[in-house]
Amino acid sequence: MIEVSDLVYEYPTARALKGVSLDIPAQTITALVGPNGAGKTTLLRCLAALEAPYDGHVRIDGLDTAEHPRQIHERLGYLPDFYGLYDELTVRRCLTYAARSHNISSTAAPEAVTRAAERVGLSDRLESKAGELSRGLRQRLAIGQAIVHQPKVLLLDEPAAGLDPQARRDLSHLLLSLREGGMTLVVSSHILAELQDYSSEMVIIENGRVAGGKPIQVRDVERPRYIIELATPRSDLREFLTARGGIEVLEVSETNALVTFTRNAAARSKLVRDLVTAGFDVASFGESSKGLEDLYFARVKS
Repeated sequence: MIEVSDLVYEYPTARALKGVSLDIPAQTITALVGPNGAGKTTLLRCLAALEAPYDGHVRIDGLDTAEHPRQIHERLGYLPDFYGLYDELTVRRCLTYAARSHNISSTAAPEAVTRAAERVGLSDRLESKAGELSRGLRQRLAIGQAIVHQPKVLLLDEPAAGLDPQARRDLSHLLLSLREGGMTLVVSSHILAELQDYSSEMVIIENGRVAGGKPIQVRDVERPRYIIELATPRSDLREFLTARGGIEVLEVSETNALVTFTRNAAARSKLVRDLVTAGFDVASFGESSKGLEDLYFARVKS
């Protein structure tokens, strides 16, 4: 869905992006992380066809952002870190304004507004003024404005900044529902805890480059990571696991293994039974809780 090739962007006094290349699959949520000043916002603005890179290419849904910026804007929604709302307008009028700005006709706009309000959970607030909403509901309204034209791609820059814990949880559920509805999302943040619940991939931007050269897969819904722990060391643990079909061994020692395997309960039960039958003294078997922070520092330090 998103292809970035050797992207370079320069400000008058510094080079912000230094040959960034990455591919983002459709219908995923990619976490864009890194320290302040690493180049995350610059990259998002290049993806949104709001900045022209010095060199390299960005293609979204097969279209080059430099050659087809208007068509890109039809396919894409963008919510910057600092966004504005017209506080004296109602939610309905804010969404209507956004719809008309995206060339949705006056006859089609009411349906688009109703649909967007429903997707972001504001159907019961359509007549409330934007200035009367809580911080979390204002964020939902801003996202509603960004998706009122039903884009294929949604870019969000620090969307959870300033939200309370409940509002952050609500935001997580909203982003997951948008992905399930077919959108591809890129969410920028330097706070990893905000991204833990919904990201499928993580791209680390460090000093204008992609750390490690490629994205990190955070989770696979169908094939999660599992940890196998043995009470008694066995030197043939890797050999046993690799000989079985459907298992990818990520890390292994004589007492522990980190593998990807199907979420199917019957298949997992059979794996444990086969391990025990083969004489492995299984102490524990469970889904890995290795979080974004662990993955982040493992990549940055490597």
